[in-house]
Amino acid sequence: MHKVHKGLTAEGAGLAGDRVVAVGSPARVLVAATARALRGLDCADLGHAGPVSRFPGAPEPVRRAAVSRAAGRVAITMAQVDEVDAGRVARWFVDQYPRQRYPGVLIGSPHGAAAHLAVALGVPWLPAGFDMSVHWTGGAVDRPGAALQHGEALAARMLAGNPDVHLRQVHCPASRGPLTGVTVSLAARWRALPAAYTQFLADRLTAGAPVLLVPDARTWPVLERGPGHSFQVGCPASGLDPVDFHPDSHALRQVLRSVGGDAARWEAPEMSVPSGTAEHGMDSGFELAARDWAARREHPLHRVLVPRPAALSAGVADLYRHWLRRAGKTGNRLVVECGRLLDPWQVVRAGMVPYWCENATRRSVDEAEWWLAGSETFSSVDVLPEPPGVRSPALAGLPQWLAVAGFGRRRRALDRTAARGYPVTSVPTRRATEVLRAQPYDLPTPPPLGVAEALSVLRDSGGHQGLLVS
Repeated sequence: MHKVHKGLTAEGAGLAGDRVVAVGSPARVLVAATARALRGLDCADLGHAGPVSRFPGAPEPVRRAAVSRAAGRVAITMAQVDEVDAGRVARWFVDQYPRQRYPGVLIGSPHGAAAHLAVALGVPWLPAGFDMSVHWTGGAVDRPGAALQHGEALAARMLAGNPDVHLRQVHCPASRGPLTGVTVSLAARWRALPAAYTQFLADRLTAGAPVLLVPDARTWPVLERGPGHSFQVGCPASGLDPVDFHPDSHALRQVLRSVGGDAARWEAPEMSVPSGTAEHGMDSGFELAARDWAARREHPLHRVLVPRPAALSAGVADLYRHWLRRAGKTGNRLVVECGRLLDPWQVVRAGMVPYWCENATRRSVDEAEWWLAGSETFSSVDVLPEPPGVRSPALAGLPQWLAVAGFGRRRRALDRTAARGYPVTSVPTRRATEVLRAQPYDLPTPPPLGVAEALSVLRDSGGHQGLLVS
């Protein structure tokens, strides 16, 4: 198979965007959900239950085998690596949005609350990067060094045709489970605005429409392997700390045991950068390019720096309550979403306040509880815990999720479908739609928020959470 080089490839050549971007990855789900909401549609067609959902009582080896087979069907093959075109991925993202003029745009790291914010403003949300999953024949969950060697070869081939991206390889059995041993996870971050984004901003923004950058500021130890490729063991979304990925860690032994690995074989490369930007951070070149474009086209640019996911989740939840009450609604009904279990359109249709947990870790749920404890009481609280499909000592148990629902004054609901088989089953995105469709309508929907008003509320409510709005 030929290598695909820019300038030598016909328009539209290479793999389609929906084939490149990992199935179920945050950016993919959030663009799909936001684009549907801007069309007045819900997420009833999004996601499919994974293979483990069909075997709720199956032994762990059977589960792992099912997950591995499923990964083999959707991951990029070695033969397809040269066909990856990051520019075509960017075009796929922007083409999902209705062809109309918008009063602004959000661009940044994948975060469910950012999607809700975009919908409240009536603007698109675009990711600053995307995730890929590539076959790793003969891989092992407990061999991060071998994963790095395999990833270096993949990165060299991808970067030959995509010099405008940085590839961060992530080896994290705590968040990806047995997939870590059969696929390599690559988070691609654009180092400049892709051409499709530049055209989208020029064609679809109204005169003077603001550009909002929402980068994830979390850090993690990183190993720089050369221009365009870096490597990390573990990730913030695992709910663990970097020290927990040391071979002497009790947490690591538990994780590896649950996914069929052995801590005695774990030898992670030494990281060269003790505190680099984590995998879903925004590349500095991308941010600089966005600032340059906005300045040249006379579009104001604002930055909402997110120190941890809960800060933005709390800020946007407070913003929704303000928005709903300004429109004469109560703002007293809360839905706590998790991971891919979200539906921005149904939230707006029902007049609910959304609080998004990045995942089902204790850390995420703890922060939701702290925010609820400090907030005005909600009359109802619906909780949608996404089962991660893996076992980990960092996960919240169902009693903790029930405690979150317990903050509701009259209604306290934990979705039974999501809870059934938790944490090792999987639930499709459309489950959130099914739950939210059962909520009473609260129409008409409020008129879109203005960006200046939204930033003011975020600055006031998110400041004590560490949210930096500029």
